[in-house]
Amino acid sequence: MTAALASLEISPEGWATAHDGLVESLRDLIRIPSINPPDPAGPELDAARYLAGALRDSGIPATVHEPIDGRGSVTARLRGDGSGGDPLLLLSHLDVVPAPIDGWTHDPFAGDVADGYVYGRGAVDMKNLVAMQLEVMRILAAEARAAGRDPASDPVPGLRRDVLFASTADEEAGGLAGAGWLSFEHPEELQAAAAINEAGAVAVHVGERRLYPIQVAEKGTTVYRLTFRGAWGHGSMPRPDNAILLAAEAVTRLAEPAPVRLTPVTRRFLEGAIAATDGPAARALTALASGESGATSAALAGVCSPVYARALDAMLRDTLSATVLHGGVKYNVIPGLAYLEIDVRRLPGTSEDDAEARIQELLGPDLAAVTDVELLIGTDAVVADFETTGGLYPILESVIREHDPGAIPLPVMAPFSTDAKHLLGLGVPTFGFSPLRQPPGETYLDRYHGVDERVSLEGLRWGLPVLYDAVRRFCG
Repeated sequence: MTAALASLEISPEGWATAHDGLVESLRDLIRIPSINPPDPAGPELDAARYLAGALRDSGIPATVHEPIDGRGSVTARLRGDGSGGDPLLLLSHLDVVPAPIDGWTHDPFAGDVADGYVYGRGAVDMKNLVAMQLEVMRILAAEARAAGRDPASDPVPGLRRDVLFASTADEEAGGLAGAGWLSFEHPEELQAAAAINEAGAVAVHVGERRLYPIQVAEKGTTVYRLTFRGAWGHGSMPRPDNAILLAAEAVTRLAEPAPVRLTPVTRRFLEGAIAATDGPAARALTALASGESGATSAALAGVCSPVYARALDAMLRDTLSATVLHGGVKYNVIPGLAYLEIDVRRLPGTSEDDAEARIQELLGPDLAAVTDVELLIGTDAVVADFETTGGLYPILESVIREHDPGAIPLPVMAPFSTDAKHLLGLGVPTFGFSPLRQPPGETYLDRYHGVDERVSLEGLRWGLPVLYDAVRRFCG
């Protein structure tokens, strides 16, 4: 029998107040331009100090960590009675990518509210979840005070596990100055039975159905720099060993898609989505699940919007994107050197050696002979155990269904990387769970790193009690 929802013990007026606090915190955080890379250093630290102050105002001790000047993270803890096992970690990151103003209809760092949305850089990635997790901590602390307890030292009524809070710097550049640093220097701040992180449980509307993909895995990230060795010469006399020409040919060759390979998580996702849909959508998803060569492009075109089609395609294969190209010193000098950086996302089971071998194969013997391949960044894929009875994932599924009886929660692998990789060494299974019931037609993924990044007020209103119930149930 499913346990009662703890959120029902809070009055509608109480939830309205909590929602207002959540929105206010989100707007405040958006107004702190915690851009990564920072210029000048400091806004990440400002955001960490803001959260620390908000936690302390609720009676929760908080620690600000500054391993590098201006690069701040914040951690805190609420106590359970200790009878339920290791803590639950609420993990998030404070940094955002730059926001060039072109195309925005609202100042990206104003935190405007308009047309039922909060606008600004970080509204989606991921200050919405930072503010939601902060508000859950505040609610729990208020419950401790209402019972005559001190949230700084006494157990919160009904909690059998501690709840850890960690909002970190530097995720958008690999996390080494944030979650990575904490995992080495202060592992006690992250060590937990499980973690709730970004990028999951956002409603995807498929006809009348609502799918809620909950992230249980993510691809590994490998970044290479390719150096092409041509010949210097005068621009008036073209030559085929112009290093920029070599790089351009490499870009074309490297664009060849890798073969489809279904991982267990992706197969489980597709099977669940097929069972939940019918008609053209079910047929298209069945074609994807078949893994047949050439089936994916045609199938994806009829399934969903372009951004979700790209995400699905990236779940089916290792991917390689050419992202940065440099070459040349002057208009009349043929360059003898050119540099190409490529972003490789590896499925679980694909090693760095496999990725480099694929690059060499695509380059071919002629280009490979004049190309140096240098590894810049390498992180492994992450896969959490989501089927264990008594684990966090079944609880995440159940609270989604209870708050939305038409919901279809499914495990999914993200095509991108998060700070979950820094919890691998600590053995902490990490789940992307930022519950939002966005309006139909709102393509949430399009807002990541895009213009007019925004999150709906109603989505936040729905998601806050969902997150609260997930924390309460796992820790109760």
